[in-house]
Amino acid sequence: MERSADGTAAGRGRAIRVLLVDDHQVVRRGLRTFLEIQDDIEVVGEASDGAEGVARAGELHPDVVLMDIKMPGMDGIEALRKLREQASPARVLIVTSFTEQRTVVPALRAGAFGYVYKDIDPEALAGAIRSVHAGHVLLQPEVAGALLAQDDSGTGQGRGTSLTEREREVLGLIADGRSNREIARALTLSEKTVKTHVSNILMKLDLSDRTQAALWAVRHGAAD
Repeated sequence: MERSADGTAAGRGRAIRVLLVDDHQVVRRGLRTFLEIQDDIEVVGEASDGAEGVARAGELHPDVVLMDIKMPGMDGIEALRKLREQASPARVLIVTSFTEQRTVVPALRAGAFGYVYKDIDPEALAGAIRSVHAGHVLLQPEVAGALLAQDDSGTGQGRGTSLTEREREVLGLIADGRSNREIARALTLSEKTVKTHVSNILMKLDLSDRTQAALWAVRHGAAD
């Protein structure tokens, strides 16, 4: 791939910086081989377990982390929690062979932006990385089904009754992956007003970030 003097893909903006975290070297090699031929994606490093992944993320400042779940020592879910504690700006895309609900839901609650399987088509994986980098929450159909099937005893839905009609509109657009600027444009509001609505939504739903808000919207039918 031809690059400019600052290391970005020639003729494009800055490449998406990706960190690979998986305990299988063969998997990391395969991912790297494919991703390195993408004009807008740059693999900046690898790690073989969660602890190393957290450390490497702090050193390399990736935009997106491809994270396995089952790894020796610190697993992917604990690594997600550590990245969140450290306020890492990296967006984590889980890439795993595990489909059980008991692994899906904790990963999403820990802050993952997406969850895909290792048998995903390579081109689809590149698209998933771009989507997560753009701020979208990405779930394969089976994963979304597992999330929707989780029994929450109705408590989450009950919190949603406190949202105003405008807040519900904003929440739906958050679930659609829209930025505050895009939401402001769509609803003819100022960005400051949108930020206030987002803060109110998070407070009323007892959530900590936009990713959780988007997932809440999917689970409780507030997304289109």
